[in-house]
Amino acid sequence: MVAEIVGLSGSISRPSRTRALVEIAVGRPAERYGRRPVVLELGDMASSLGAAARLRDLDAPALAAVERMLGADALVLASPVYKGGYAGLFKHLLDLLDPLALVGKPVLLAATGGGARHALVIEHQLRPLLGFFEAQTLATGIYACDADFRDGGIASERLLDRLDRAVGQFAPFLGDALVRSRDEAEIGVWSA
Repeated sequence: MVAEIVGLSGSISRPSRTRALVEIAVGRPAERYGRRPVVLELGDMASSLGAAARLRDLDAPALAAVERMLGADALVLASPVYKGGYAGLFKHLLDLLDPLALVGKPVLLAATGGGARHALVIEHQLRPLLGFFEAQTLATGIYACDADFRDGGIASERLLDRLDRAVGQFAPFLGDALVRSRDEAEIGVWSA
C-alpha cells in the first residue's frame, strides 16, 4: 500500500474554494513527509451518500473513497461553512463511520466561509466532532474566507504561513522526511 495523505473537500460546488484549500493543504505535507497527495470531493459521492443509511449502502466508487480515507497515513478534512456550521452531507459521511475508524489518525481541520465571523467553526464544531472519533487533530486549524482567495487560488501569505505551521505539526505522526533524508545523506545512510 502506498503511503498517502488524503484530503476531503466537503463541498459539492464546482469550482470550490474548499477544494482549492484542500489541494494545497494536502500537497504541502505530502511533499514534506514523502507521501502521495490525494484529494477526494464530497460532490463525487453525493448521490450515493445522500441515500446511504450505512457505510455498506454506498456505491462502489464512494465506498472506495471512504476506504482510501480510512487507510491514509493522515487526513485533511475541510468543509465549507453553511448557516454557521459544517456542511450536512460532510457530517452525514462522518456519521456513517465506525466510531473507532479514526482513532489516533492525525487530522488537519480546515474550513472555508464568506467572512471571518465563521472562523471558530473549527474549534466549536469540527474539533469536538473529530474528538468523538479520538482522532489526533493538529493544534492549528486552517480557516479561509473570501479575502484569502484570488482567481480561485489562495492569495494570502498569512494563510499560507499558518498552513506551514500546521504542516509542521504532522511531524510526530509522519516523521520529517526532508530532515531525515538530509541527515541520512550526511552520514552516508541509504534508505529505500
